[in-house]
Amino acid sequence: MVTKDEHIVSSTEKVISIRDLYKSFGSLHVLRGIDLDVYRGENVVVLGRSGTGKSVLIKLLVGLLTPDKGMVNVLGQEVPLLKGKELDALRLKIGFSFQNSALYDSMNVRQNLEFPLVMNFKNLSRKEIDQRVHEVLESVGLRDKINQLPSDLSGGQRKRIGIARTLILKPEIMLYDEPTSGLDPITSIEINELINEVQKEYKTSSIIITHDLTCAKTTGNRVAMLLDGKFLKVGSFEEVFRVDDERVRNFYNYNFIQ
Repeated sequence: MVTKDEHIVSSTEKVISIRDLYKSFGSLHVLRGIDLDVYRGENVVVLGRSGTGKSVLIKLLVGLLTPDKGMVNVLGQEVPLLKGKELDALRLKIGFSFQNSALYDSMNVRQNLEFPLVMNFKNLSRKEIDQRVHEVLESVGLRDKINQLPSDLSGGQRKRIGIARTLILKPEIMLYDEPTSGLDPITSIEINELINEVQKEYKTSSIIITHDLTCAKTTGNRVAMLLDGKFLKVGSFEEVFRVDDERVRNFYNYNFIQ
């Protein structure tokens, strides 16, 4: 069992700060007053069952949803107050790794990686584009796949290319949505290791949304357990599961992969 190395994130700079955050959809109360800080350079895992509001939290962080109440501050900016170009500029600093990788099927790997660069940076030379493409492919260990289509790649390879396409914009924050979903155990371990490598190489701060306890234990400097719309506990993996709560014990016993 690979465990997250116990290095302590020494930065006291908050890159994400959430206070008293509420979000409902009609009579469905998803988030019921949550607080969370993410410090520069750390990985924070948000852990919980499907339907507990993990993905809603991600959407609130990037301004795709508006909170009913509370504060969402990302990189010093109040996200719900941002509009248009200000919100677009903030989103460029946030990398989003989708659960399904979200690659364009009609584009090969090179074209998939070039697309966000060409869309967001109009003045890059061909040499600069090529350099960034090769750099991120090297980072995810798939330089030899540059001319292949997504349909020619395995699930784990597509996940890696999706992460590479996010890294190519050099984000300060990474948001991973169920990064090991649908992958076999060996490939899941490889993706967990890649998340840790990205943290070290690119100095990113990350929120990792998952219900996979192996992923949580392997990648998280801290873990936040989301239950019934609130964070029951925030701390190390061991601290979160060292509580006398039947819901937490059941979650552990059902999900954990020894």
